[in-house]
Amino acid sequence: MFSYAIRDPKERRVLYGLMSFVLVLSVSIVLSYGDYFFLGDPDKPNNDDVKYIQTAKILLNEGTLAYNTGTEPTSFIMPGFPLILAGFLAVFGQDGGGVVAFRLFQCLLQAGSLYLIFIIARYIFNSRIAFIACILSALYPPDYFSSGVILSETIFRIVVLLLVCALITAVQSKRWEWYVLIGVLTAVAAYFKPQASLFPAVLLILWWREKYTWKEMLRFTCMIGMVYIVLLSPWWIRNMITFGHFILFTESGGSPFLLGTQIFHLMPPDGFFDAYPQYNPETLFQGHDAAAAAKGIDILKYGFTHQPLLYLLWYTLGKFIGLYFEAYYWLPIFGLDLVSAHVIQALLIGLSIAGMVMSRRSDDRRRRLPVLLTIIYFTGIYVPFIAFSRYGYPTVVLLLMYSALAVDRIILKIRLRRQKKQVATH
Repeated sequence: MFSYAIRDPKERRVLYGLMSFVLVLSVSIVLSYGDYFFLGDPDKPNNDDVKYIQTAKILLNEGTLAYNTGTEPTSFIMPGFPLILAGFLAVFGQDGGGVVAFRLFQCLLQAGSLYLIFIIARYIFNSRIAFIACILSALYPPDYFSSGVILSETIFRIVVLLLVCALITAVQSKRWEWYVLIGVLTAVAAYFKPQASLFPAVLLILWWREKYTWKEMLRFTCMIGMVYIVLLSPWWIRNMITFGHFILFTESGGSPFLLGTQIFHLMPPDGFFDAYPQYNPETLFQGHDAAAAAKGIDILKYGFTHQPLLYLLWYTLGKFIGLYFEAYYWLPIFGLDLVSAHVIQALLIGLSIAGMVMSRRSDDRRRRLPVLLTIIYFTGIYVPFIAFSRYGYPTVVLLLMYSALAVDRIILKIRLRRQKKQVATH
């Protein structure tokens, strides 16, 4: 059974020691580097992080959710991250204190996430591999970068970990409270990244494996759906009142879909602009509304018709590489340059793939299924859209568990070879 408790005193000491190490190191990095972590200019907002800060200030001072629209209301982004950031600015000040406090909050989340990593990895493998996963996470450079930047990935990552825990517990216990919690966490996740909304669909596979009855499936589906609708309804009502029509999530969905059709920042195949003369090369990948989505569909139609293999590779292998093989590490910290960070990232992902292959030979596949389905979901959901390291980062924490399995197997093989050599010499 899945357990949230760690009863072994030695395991607790080691884990709390790792958590303390991560907290002290991340706080030291955040305080020493400070505004070095800004990706844009706070005085002239030109990147997502500083735009979020501007949005939070407008929300506090004007009571309006605006993003890149002056003080005019917008439906371009979900409100979860600006609301939390606005809370820190309200308590700790808008002149810098709020931003520092928010960074320290992210440091706490990074340290706390090790506990969730441990109990999940312990459940799907064992305590030894769980500790290796925690060590890999404690030494993972993007975690410290993520603590310093003002983006939603750190919060979203811990929500994903909580969702995995709730998923496992709900399926095992069949208690309605846990399914309500899944609905709550899914709604919370949607307020940051709406693509998380369909995550509970993975329960269908878990229910089938656990031989749930149709009645149980229907009851728990209704519970999750009702909780989700109730919690998302304030956003829907706000949009109806503000814009006069229903907006499910945002009106910016066309932009990531359109940008996702661009292969290595290149233009579509030769002949595209002859076939679609209404488009201009200079403005082809601009826009964020329904017109942008229409452009993306036209690019896909032409691309899959004239270069099907290239586009097939892009929408499979290319998206996976974009999400996971490039590190979510955009600024050097403590002398670790970007190239080295990307090499480390590629090595870890390579180990995770090896770990997945190795895990097929072991028992307890049912235990690993919730984690594997979570990885598949948050990988597949980005296939139609732009896929890069920032979006893959919250899922990497689960891949590191498989990296830990591979490391454990490598260590065991090395020990076995040494033992054989010692026996041979004697």
